[in-house]
Amino acid sequence: MRYDAIVIGGGHNGLTCAAYLAKAGRKTLVLERRHVLGGAAVTEEVFPGYKFSVCSYVVSLLRPEIIRDLDLPAHGLELLPLDGTLTPMLNGDYLWRMNDHNRSRREIARHSRKDADAYDDYGMAMVEMGRFAKPILSMTPPDPMSLDPRGLLDLLSVGKRFRGMRYHDKVNQVQLLTMSAVDFLDQWFETDALKATMSASGIIGTFLGVRSPGTAYVLLHHYMGEIDGAFRSWGLSRGGTGAVSEAIAGAARRFGADIRTEAPVAHILTRNGRATGVALENGDEIQADIVVSSVDPRLTFERFMNTKDLPDDFVQGVKRYKYRGSSGKVNLALDALPDFTCLPGPGEHLRGAISISPSVDYMERAYDEAKHGAFSSRPYIDMVIPTLSDSSLAPPGKHVMSCFVQYAPYHLKPGDVWDDARREAFGDAVIDAIAVHAPNIRNIIRHRQVLTPLDIERTFGLSEGNIFQGELSLEQLFFLRPVPGWAQYATPIDKLYMCGSATHPGGGIMGAPGKNAAEKILKDAKR
Repeated sequence: MRYDAIVIGGGHNGLTCAAYLAKAGRKTLVLERRHVLGGAAVTEEVFPGYKFSVCSYVVSLLRPEIIRDLDLPAHGLELLPLDGTLTPMLNGDYLWRMNDHNRSRREIARHSRKDADAYDDYGMAMVEMGRFAKPILSMTPPDPMSLDPRGLLDLLSVGKRFRGMRYHDKVNQVQLLTMSAVDFLDQWFETDALKATMSASGIIGTFLGVRSPGTAYVLLHHYMGEIDGAFRSWGLSRGGTGAVSEAIAGAARRFGADIRTEAPVAHILTRNGRATGVALENGDEIQADIVVSSVDPRLTFERFMNTKDLPDDFVQGVKRYKYRGSSGKVNLALDALPDFTCLPGPGEHLRGAISISPSVDYMERAYDEAKHGAFSSRPYIDMVIPTLSDSSLAPPGKHVMSCFVQYAPYHLKPGDVWDDARREAFGDAVIDAIAVHAPNIRNIIRHRQVLTPLDIERTFGLSEGNIFQGELSLEQLFFLRPVPGWAQYATPIDKLYMCGSATHPGGGIMGAPGKNAAEKILKDAKR
């Protein structure tokens, strides 16, 4: 059977692209290597009775227009808000920011009245930054080196909106693009734990420290999340993040797309510089008018293709593209809830995120170990207990806890490798770091799953274990992502496109790369 479009990879971006193409009447096929859809946004029963969002675990960046266009609630999508963030401190105190703004202000004022006053100003400034950046998320990046008038008009529109901003907002925007997360936050706040926890958003998916220039933008990237129109809202998907992927897959199927699992691609078929289909590992060949890859550039161009068929400068750009995975994941099946010494017993403080980020120095020391090729002995950990909102994920009275961890570098120091012993040592370090604040944690763990960057690479097909298919560093954003001159979802191979997180606007459970790529493909077809 011949298709109008084949999408390689059944992650949420690939499924989003397929849904939009199918909605436009294109006969579309999605091919997923694994037995389950979702890529890194997947729910799996890792231990009997315990279901985990194995890799990606929170939802915020999923674009509202995608939810509307694909009618995802009709396909089972239900987002459950996370109730703030608890940060246990090393002196036995805590900082607890809640979804209730007034309660959060009172809590911050307990540490610093100055910071409580600044919190409103900071929030308003970041909302303005988010409003400026939000339209860029759905834009096909123009090539500033091209003479295409449409791209130049897009650039002019960005410049015009920047010019229309207030002076202080312009200053903030420039600072966000150049400063470190901590240096940016230093201008607003003085409470160490507050700055450390907020700066953590600036290092997710990057091999940089909270004091590294450029991390302020990543902070904004995560600040732009919204649920029901509320900026900086984070939530869980009922049924785990796999439910997000399944909802998008349901929409794609309703529009007529075919989806196959356990269908690994061996290579992309080309003829005379044009993509013509794919060959599967079982030897089957499937023809299509276009091919869309939702996997990263390394897999797309170095594994699925012969680089001799690509321009040399493009191949060099692909090889220079930085992945540098720096995070791991520890998923815990628990007999009971963790008991934090700073705020003992069960309560609403456990229904949000729990951030092991007690100070800026703690965060930077974690990075110092990683940049010398070792996992952090006292890592930054972002934890959620989704069973407090969704009891279907574990047996009655039991819980699952998701721990996102930095730093765990993909490339360890010479002589060290990610083997079973190193994986377990990493898992032990995570448990030790939690136990500093919740001493009962060791006694309530029934099962644990530890994922290193190498595990993430092998399981989810993310090169070097980078959860964003490549770092969100300034030299890899907008018209530079993934390769300068090729940031418009097209590739040097005619009828071959990309739609994964390695394209603009980047990673997170967002869907924007998939939607943007589909719009580009449909626009090209009309020419």
